[in-house]
Amino acid sequence: MWRISLCAGYRSFGGRIVGIKGLWGSHVVRTCSTPAIPAGRITALQAVDLWKNHFAVRGVMEPDHSSHHIIAYLLGAKTIESLERRKLTEFLSPEITEQMWSLCSRRLSRMPVQYVIEEWDFRDLTLKMRPPVFIPRPETEELVELVLTDLQMRPGPGAGVEAPHTCLEVGCGSGAISLSLLKSLPQLKVTALDQSQDAVDLTGENAIRLGLQDRLQVYHLDVIKDADTVLSLCHHVSTLVSNPPYLFSEDMNTLEPEIFRFEDHAALDGGIDGLKVIKQILTLAPQILSNHGRVYLEVDPRHPPLIRQWVETNVEEMRYEETRHDASGRPRFCILRRVKSNKDHKLDLD
Repeated sequence: MWRISLCAGYRSFGGRIVGIKGLWGSHVVRTCSTPAIPAGRITALQAVDLWKNHFAVRGVMEPDHSSHHIIAYLLGAKTIESLERRKLTEFLSPEITEQMWSLCSRRLSRMPVQYVIEEWDFRDLTLKMRPPVFIPRPETEELVELVLTDLQMRPGPGAGVEAPHTCLEVGCGSGAISLSLLKSLPQLKVTALDQSQDAVDLTGENAIRLGLQDRLQVYHLDVIKDADTVLSLCHHVSTLVSNPPYLFSEDMNTLEPEIFRFEDHAALDGGIDGLKVIKQILTLAPQILSNHGRVYLEVDPRHPPLIRQWVETNVEEMRYEETRHDASGRPRFCILRRVKSNKDHKLDLD
């Protein structure tokens, strides 16, 4: 499976991948020439080595992983390690050689390898990918695991312990979160929203490819601009999950070319404090969730104390439950729960 990060040479800056060069605010891309296709025949290993060296010279991040993924894809495998040695030392056909040069030339332009090969694995799913739809990161797999564990442990909101859960995802991108939840929980129904029509279309395509479309509704809606419509469509939901745009705006210029030039900025930029969309989600959450329904958010490591303080001041019906850390030990996930407001308690007493 394609389980590595977008670029191992990058560090994760608030969960969005930022390159080492990007820390100094550079997203300038040099014009890169493509090496000529060899006149004679070439083996897979020779092609990989040639392109790995060319990527390195041209400053492309993860030159070895990039060339490995591309040749593995062309030879019908997930990883180069899973290919037989014989396959790697055989001469490539002229057609495969041309395809290798074409795909590697796209990578040379700094297009992410996920877009180059047009697919990527997320947990146990293989998803179609295309720009500018946000590429799911490893941290989001951890978010899905967190939600799954909680949903499997608590009963649904309806009558009886077998009552099914319903879920709303805000910012579905390629559909990674929603489709993973649907595959793991056969009784679950999901509504997914995204402000990007490209994302809505790609989520729909991935759902059909995976046979999960019957339990998924996808809408082209902006949770800020279309708040009334969101509220009319989504209510009594037991779980709200989101990997929203949460980069601080000032950090956008630190992104490496792979991200800055190809991925949707609206899926990355969370405003001055990175909380623009998060605050809107939490403002609407009491009207969307059933009683004791939960919100699960992937956020910047700087966000949890800010979110806790903001919710305590501004959203009486939501209680900040806990912060969970990602595999790198960073505070990455926020869990909140809907509770009755003081007004609700008064009505109960009456």
